[in-house]
Amino acid sequence: MRHLIGEIISETRETARGDGDGDPHLWLEDVSAGPALDWVRARNAVCEAELEGQPGFAALRERLGTILNDKARIPYISEHAGLMYNFWRDAIHVRGLWRRTTLDSYQSEAPDWETVLDLDQLAAAEHENWVWAGASSLPPAGTRCLVMLSRGGGDAHVVREFDLAGKAFVADGFVLPESKCSARWLDSDRLAVATDFGPGSMTASGYPRIVKEWRRGTALAEAVTLFEAQADDLSVSAYRDFTPGYEHEFVERQIGFYSSELFLRSGERLARVDKPDDANAYTVRDQLIIELRSDWQAGGRTYPQGALLATGFERFMAGEREFAVLFTPSATSSLDGVAMTAGALLLTELDNVKNRIVELRHVNGQWQRREVNAPAFGALGVSSLDPIGSDKYFLTVTDFLTPTSLYLGQVGSDRRRALKAMPVFFEARPYIVKQFEAISKDGTPVPYFVVMDRATRMDGLNPTVLYGYGGFEISMKPFYSGVTGEAWLARGGVYVLANIRGGGEFGPRWHQAALKDQRQRAFDDFLAVAQDLIERKVSSPRHLGIMGGSNGGLLVGAAMTQRPDLFNAVVCQVPLLDMRRYHKLLAGASWMGEYGDPDVASEWEYIARYSPYHNVFRDKRYPRMLLTTSTRDDRVHPGHARKMVALMEAQGHDVLYWENLEGGHAGAANNDQQAQMWALTYSFLLAQLR
Repeated sequence: MRHLIGEIISETRETARGDGDGDPHLWLEDVSAGPALDWVRARNAVCEAELEGQPGFAALRERLGTILNDKARIPYISEHAGLMYNFWRDAIHVRGLWRRTTLDSYQSEAPDWETVLDLDQLAAAEHENWVWAGASSLPPAGTRCLVMLSRGGGDAHVVREFDLAGKAFVADGFVLPESKCSARWLDSDRLAVATDFGPGSMTASGYPRIVKEWRRGTALAEAVTLFEAQADDLSVSAYRDFTPGYEHEFVERQIGFYSSELFLRSGERLARVDKPDDANAYTVRDQLIIELRSDWQAGGRTYPQGALLATGFERFMAGEREFAVLFTPSATSSLDGVAMTAGALLLTELDNVKNRIVELRHVNGQWQRREVNAPAFGALGVSSLDPIGSDKYFLTVTDFLTPTSLYLGQVGSDRRRALKAMPVFFEARPYIVKQFEAISKDGTPVPYFVVMDRATRMDGLNPTVLYGYGGFEISMKPFYSGVTGEAWLARGGVYVLANIRGGGEFGPRWHQAALKDQRQRAFDDFLAVAQDLIERKVSSPRHLGIMGGSNGGLLVGAAMTQRPDLFNAVVCQVPLLDMRRYHKLLAGASWMGEYGDPDVASEWEYIARYSPYHNVFRDKRYPRMLLTTSTRDDRVHPGHARKMVALMEAQGHDVLYWENLEGGHAGAANNDQQAQMWALTYSFLLAQLR
């Protein structure tokens, strides 16, 4: 097998990586071409032969499969017309079951589940590699829904109308062919559809540019256009707010990842909702809610970046600009989420990467605030049971060492009912969680969490994995993982989670501090955490590894090329690595608001400084690297990982590669594939770092 790899390498030559034409590894971007897949299979065989041969690999993979398929896991639910729906995978139902029960039954130890759709049976009957992509029910109590199915787990999916009463697809119902599409109910006979309508109908990012109203009984070609976005926009969609008495239809133009326009639709007329382009806005009954990403001057006042505002929707559309400030960020706090019930808003706030819940009710024109007495540790998550008809909500509570619990709460009360709890997958008593701060290159304090055995000696000899993301305003919060516990902590490892800039831990300012030409700050923060771990003697370069996926794959790729002396292992998952061509691959164009445009010389100048594919060289020594991706990832192109491996092999570096032939951007399409992927990953880390 290594001989085959050698032959493939010998057919290429190392050269400067340009915009594509001078890249000898460009052929690996042809995802499903025979030579490319042969290349993938050869490297998969080498990777599996080495890592599956590690002591204890088979037992670990079996144990991880048991964890991922455990029938005592929490079956998370969504409500529709009084019934609780859940999608479930286990060892028997590999592709999964869509099922339902009542709330009363759900609260019992053994709910009485009714199967609505068996995906394994459907895939077998239709000879398709179906992976569940979700379902959208017709509010508030319609018997129809839209089921979304993906071939192999990619973002592109088909849409098929489904009858919930008859538990069958509607023979003459709405059907959309495979595409990165959007379909939303407007009423029982109308959909707002944004899909691939033919040449010129998709944006440069690969998402729909045109949204239409499609009426039942008519051909898709007869659908009436509601809005056409620009070719260089990200996407467009339309939707309806079904709240009784406050029904509105909206069209949303997503200009870029962080900018959008919102329009109120009245017949054929569209009225622009005059919000800042970089703000999120939506209606909650009679109120317009606005989440600010930057300071906003309106009505003679300046509202701060990261604030949450509310005002009467009709008055706002008439020109009034008076707002109630529902949340104001501080130096350590940010807004982590907003959930709506029938009579309240529930804010999840984040303070120094710890959550709290606040309840807001709009009474007699005034907002009343109440602190919810929720657990003051770890991460909290809130979702409504029925945002139109109920004031009940679900609360999830989790941290690194406490299995996730699910509660049913009620607006106005601190009493809540325990519904479900994740099983204990590993013994937590030996471990402790600590939060430290590293000082980044520019003096900014950067928090991070360390999970380790209480008996850990600070002697620099501990195998440690540092995980980070640092992008797209996504916060890295404490979480419970049986996989991490069993595959890493229980085998003597230390786990570290970094809260670097580019994320959302401290609101929009924390994210925007690492945008575009400031991207190096995210890498500096990550490297500062690594150095701090070494200085505290939690670990040392010989025993320290790093791991990240997607944007986090870019992070660890940059960290490896900039400071290879700090690490002895790198796990790079579904990554971006070729930043010269990222915007030309799949959804890449939609991320130029995050990274910049490589076709603009001044922007390529700063991107080129960190692009991992352009900063790995033959004469440098790098830590050993494992890259993993998925053939079916239609968000981040697998060519990034493939080409990086081909280049590093051509330069003589020691690198392992594993590509799942299914799975989409998650890297795996079912629990068994997840078990294989994580067993390979942690076996690699343990072999390199112990």
